[in-house]
Amino acid sequence: MASYMDVLQQIKKQQISPVYLLYGTENYFIHHLKKQIKKALLPVEDVENVSTYDLREVPIQDVVRDAETYPFFGDKKLIIAENPVFLQTKPDKLPFSHDLAKLQTYLDNPVDYSVIMMIGYFEKIDERKKISKQLKKKGTIAECKPVKPSDLRQWLKHLADSMQVTIAQDAFVILEEKLSTDLYMVQNELDKLSLYVGKGGTITKDVVNSLVSHTMDGTALKLVDAVIERDLHEAILIYRDLAKMKEDPLALIGLLAFQFRNILHVKRLKQKGYSPVQMQKQLGVHPYVVKIAGNREKSFRLHELKNILNILTEKDSVIKQGKMDKHLAFEMLLYDLIYSIGK
Repeated sequence: MASYMDVLQQIKKQQISPVYLLYGTENYFIHHLKKQIKKALLPVEDVENVSTYDLREVPIQDVVRDAETYPFFGDKKLIIAENPVFLQTKPDKLPFSHDLAKLQTYLDNPVDYSVIMMIGYFEKIDERKKISKQLKKKGTIAECKPVKPSDLRQWLKHLADSMQVTIAQDAFVILEEKLSTDLYMVQNELDKLSLYVGKGGTITKDVVNSLVSHTMDGTALKLVDAVIERDLHEAILIYRDLAKMKEDPLALIGLLAFQFRNILHVKRLKQKGYSPVQMQKQLGVHPYVVKIAGNREKSFRLHELKNILNILTEKDSVIKQGKMDKHLAFEMLLYDLIYSIGK
């Protein structure tokens, strides 16, 4: 099992694995690794040698068969297989069977012209399963966990370095206050700041105060309130106001996921008898975050929160894959969130 940074460094050194598993709830890491693997393997303009499958609809043996088929154009091919449910403790029931023996055989002797990249938008895999152990031994598994609030400064610096800008010390404090640990939002805001100061420039406290969105965190809380109150009309009005201000639906999904993840964590810890101070230390967040989440968790049952996070993950994937207009997808997301409560 490797971290996001470990796998990223391997890719940069052109150490490409024949089989990858990218899994976790930090979609930013998954998306970036996917992009970097594709970039390292294929020319930018090559779309002929990329295949994408959903393993809830297609059996793994079909994916292996594709991998074993020599590319028609070029020397390499990339096969992306999303939702490998057979790696979870309780796999979804499907109308067909995944022939894992075929995948195990392939892992023992992969072809040198294909890379299989499996992507799971779930928190854990069942490491006790034979296929999980073989993937760990023969392939590369990247665990894509969300960044902890205590690590946000490190990521701000990492992104600033990649953009060839510097962040002043007093600006770090403001950025940490204004931004959540949603890396899509962090990326969007730093893109804006780096364009303003230019390469080699310094992002100061005044620049941050002038340019970083003041509405995002507060609006995410308002959207959470609208969901709690099951007020679809209000939720859509809030979103449409944000759309007029050019706020990105993906960033908003990230913020909603951040809020509901905190609510879920606090609810679980509360059930275990943790005090607010213990929760704050356990989660590594500001006491205010625990207080807000503590007030909101009373409105949800545990399975409702898990369902909400699944809905957010699914809609995030739909938008990124271009299966639906992002604005329509977000409004449908609000509908799904509100009407999932109580089920």
